[in-house]
Amino acid sequence: MNTYKRLLAIASILSLPAMVMAQGAAKSNTSLDWIYDNILLIVIAGLVLGALFSLFYTMETIVKNKQKEFLAEHGISLPDEVGSSENIFQKFWDKLVGMIPIEQEKDIDLGHDYDGIRELDNSLPPWWLYLFYFTIAWSAVYIYVYHFSDIGDSQQVEYEKAMDIAEEQRRAVMFKQANAVNESNVIQLTDAADLAEGAQLFKSQCASCHGMLGEGGVGPNMTDNYWIHGGDIGSIFRTIKYGVPEKGMISWKTQLRPASMQKVASYIMTLVGTDPPNQKKPEGELIELTAGGEATELNSSIVK
Repeated sequence: MNTYKRLLAIASILSLPAMVMAQGAAKSNTSLDWIYDNILLIVIAGLVLGALFSLFYTMETIVKNKQKEFLAEHGISLPDEVGSSENIFQKFWDKLVGMIPIEQEKDIDLGHDYDGIRELDNSLPPWWLYLFYFTIAWSAVYIYVYHFSDIGDSQQVEYEKAMDIAEEQRRAVMFKQANAVNESNVIQLTDAADLAEGAQLFKSQCASCHGMLGEGGVGPNMTDNYWIHGGDIGSIFRTIKYGVPEKGMISWKTQLRPASMQKVASYIMTLVGTDPPNQKKPEGELIELTAGGEATELNSSIVK
């Protein structure tokens, strides 16, 4: 396999990731958007490809020159390579890499010799300069697209969009976590918005039995320190979730999400000590709640 075939194989391998990404981009974005999003990758791929071309060409040139020198020492001369297509490519390649022919190296020799290695005044290769000029031109396009036109979003707009996406993801995670609440891990909520939602649910679903202010009715009083089925957050949550069928209270686990039951239970705990009018007489055990919502039994006797 000659050098050009090897280079073509390398170029094909390097282009595979770009082809895969381009196929994905065609499904979701326009070609221009894909270029904007992957410009750094395109430039890096070009640099790597150019460096590999230069490396292989340089190595082959050195090998050929050594072969010619060796054969010339033995009085053998090789004919120049022929082929119009190869000559055209050769000329293009020589112009792209800007290599000085070995017979002209004396013109750029700086006269410094380090252990047989001569220092030459070589210029930067044209392919590198072309890429450098391209980055300058691209910067002008970038500034126009992202700062002066409506084609691309500014950093502020991108930041705001990213924050909106992050907020949606946060809400999705919180929603999943809220639905994972049960009587063993539930905690008392104190956020005003959560308590307001809990109050709305209590008044619409629970007030018919427990009173609009929690004073009690068909169901027990929610505002005193007496509890039939426990007064801590876990016990209240469990009572709401499973109900008390023998006393006519239905189970709400099929009608309310765990997060909603947690909000109702947290709201009920705020009713303790509010002392509304027309309270129903105490029922159950006298239990004092701590600041953290934990219950401490003070009197184990049943008060009717």
